[in-house]
Amino acid sequence: MARFSELFRKTREPEEPRVETATIESPIIQDMQKENLEQDIYILDDEDGSREQKLQKVAEKEVQSAAADSLKRYHVIKMGRCPVCGEHLRQHLFATICESCGWHNYDVPRNGPVRVHLRHRDAPIEGDRCYVLKGGECLVIKDDMVTAKVPAASYDYVEYVWPADEVEQRHKQVASQLQISCGWCNEAADPSKDGFHLVHAAFGAAQERYCFCSDECYEAFRKMYPARVHRNCYERDCVECNLCQKRYGGEAEGIRMLAKDFLTVQRQKAMGQNPA
Repeated sequence: MARFSELFRKTREPEEPRVETATIESPIIQDMQKENLEQDIYILDDEDGSREQKLQKVAEKEVQSAAADSLKRYHVIKMGRCPVCGEHLRQHLFATICESCGWHNYDVPRNGPVRVHLRHRDAPIEGDRCYVLKGGECLVIKDDMVTAKVPAASYDYVEYVWPADEVEQRHKQVASQLQISCGWCNEAADPSKDGFHLVHAAFGAAQERYCFCSDECYEAFRKMYPARVHRNCYERDCVECNLCQKRYGGEAEGIRMLAKDFLTVQRQKAMGQNPA
């Protein structure tokens, strides 16, 4: 019998959800910043550059410290825990949310558009991207330029418009990273094919999850490992049962792995339903 950790092998380590942005190899210094920098160098009277080198070393240490904090946060999230309060995270394909303290991280469309809906105007402000600042102000970016700075009291909400082709592309990327193994024959299991099964069963004290590539493998597994009479895991809904140590809730509850949302979406598509 395959262990749970073997059922969702990935071709590479999962990454912390992040916003995809175009990267610039060297930072662009705006004209005003450049003038201020030249003035600071003049004030420091650093003609030979020695003081600048010392400050650069200090900056490098700060960057390394920040990188260490970021890596630690990544590992905490990877383990399904909130990096702020330590509670369990709800992980979806494009978002990670802590229901306890509200910490969250999510993807936005790569190329927009984004719409900032104003409180006293019907037409929203549209751009390629927006940034909500700590004070609540919203910076709207279009063609790599700031086209509007909206005060916090002047807008109701931000709408991210997801093109259908980008959503489909994201799902394909997730599918390419997942390798779901059958719990009986250990071959690759395709959730979009007929006969695919996802089962929760507790043969000991804790609940486990198993995937099967076909009806034949599912039935063979059931014959080899029959459910206990008082539990009947194969037929009973886990939401209504409290006879084992729950590691997952219902079909869409408590999952801390990216694979679960992927499976749910694919199965709903196969049945011609709209995923919620």
